[in-house]
Order: sequence, then C-alpha cells, then structure tokens
Amino acid sequence: MSGSPILKVESISKNFRGLRAVNGLSFEIEEGGITGMIGPNGAGKSTTFNIICGYYPPSEGKVFYNGQDITGCKAYKFTDMGIARTFQIMKPLSTLSVLDNLLPAAFFGKCRAKNLAEAREIAGEVLEFTGLYSKRNAIAGEMGTPDQKRLEMARALVTRPKMLFLDEVMAGLNPAETDQAIDLIQKINKSGITVFLIEHIMRAVVNLCQKVIVLHHGEKIAEGTPQQVMNDPYVIEVYLGKKEK
Repeated sequence: MSGSPILKVESISKNFRGLRAVNGLSFEIEEGGITGMIGPNGAGKSTTFNIICGYYPPSEGKVFYNGQDITGCKAYKFTDMGIARTFQIMKPLSTLSVLDNLLPAAFFGKCRAKNLAEAREIAGEVLEFTGLYSKRNAIAGEMGTPDQKRLEMARALVTRPKMLFLDEVMAGLNPAETDQAIDLIQKINKSGITVFLIEHIMRAVVNLCQKVIVLHHGEKIAEGTPQQVMNDPYVIEVYLGKKEK
C-alpha cells in the first residue's frame, strides 16, 4: 500500500423512514491495497457501498475520491472516475453469452472502446485475465454460481477501474472455489487496482486484507489489521461469536 488515501468518508449517515442504517461513519481507504468491511447482517455494509457509489445520497456527511468531493454524484458517473463495483445479487444478461455480457461495459470508463472491434479486444483480455476465456461463448444464465461471480467481477474490470468495490463475491462458494476467488482478487490488486470488499468469509478477509473496518448497527466499532480486529473483544462478541473460531 502506498499509504495515501484514494477514498475518504467523513461522518456519513443514512436514514430510511426513521431507521438510521448508517450513523456517523468515517474511514479512509489507502490507494493500492485491499481493505475489508465486515459486520453482522444488517450492519449497514451494503448501504455504505451504495452511498459511496452514488446509489443513495447520504443524509449527512461527505465522500471524497482522490481528494474530490463526490458526495451525491450519480451512479452512472462513477465509471468515468475509475470506480467499478459488483453486486451481492448477480444479475447477468442471462440469455447472452459471457462475451456479450462484457461488451456493453467496454464502452464505459476512462478508457472506453471506440468501436465494437475494440470492445471485443478489451473484453477478450479481461476474460483471459479472469479465467473465463474458454467459456466466452457459454450462456451466462446457464453457468454455475462460481462462474457467475467471476463474470460479475469481469464486467466491472472491463471498465478498467482504478478502484473496485466487491460486495460478497465469495458468498455461496465452497472452500476450493473460495481459494480461486482469493487468488483472482489478489491478481486484480497486483494489477494496480485498489480493492474495497464486503465479505463474511473470515478466511478470505485474513488472507486478502491489510485493513479491516468492522460495522455494527451502522457504526464503526473497530478498525485495524485482520488480526487486531479478530482479537478485539467487542468484535468477537457481536460478530465472530462469544468464542473465537
């Protein structure tokens, strides 16, 4: 990690009809690293992602990317900034091929394709990078969960982001598939992309993250290395269980 923040979140809050889903949350994401966000279901993790990425305007607070105030920017503007994300619920273009799922995304982002031939070239490179090239002609909706999760990441990567938000890309994977996903995320990070991920699989968090932010009831209750947060008594109580596993 270079140590300089690529993303800075200052005291963001979000209210939904009286429910405070996120409450006064502040943190920084260092450029070049992998940062994780963990917490029980309903802790506000995906809401935080959605605020940062322009899907929800914050009720309070500010979001800065590369020093620029992006608070409340529309979601469609984020690819031009070099930000991409995946979603917890996969929604591939299910009747189209894997390759055709990537082509529309190639026309977005800072280095967008100028024509269909260039889009195919960019998509082919990303499919090779993510290990999906041999399945480029497969119908996306007919693939299993591991490949659809990989396709979700590939669609984000086609926009050539500088920062990638991953929302539970390992949910539903078996241990071997989880290891493959860990390898791919490490490869993505080594290519120069800053990664910010939400994950419940602690083995993945420990193997991937230099820093972990822990949320509970929309508030940050801990921040530090995976070892530091996993040894925090309050984190153990509210998230990992009364006893360390």
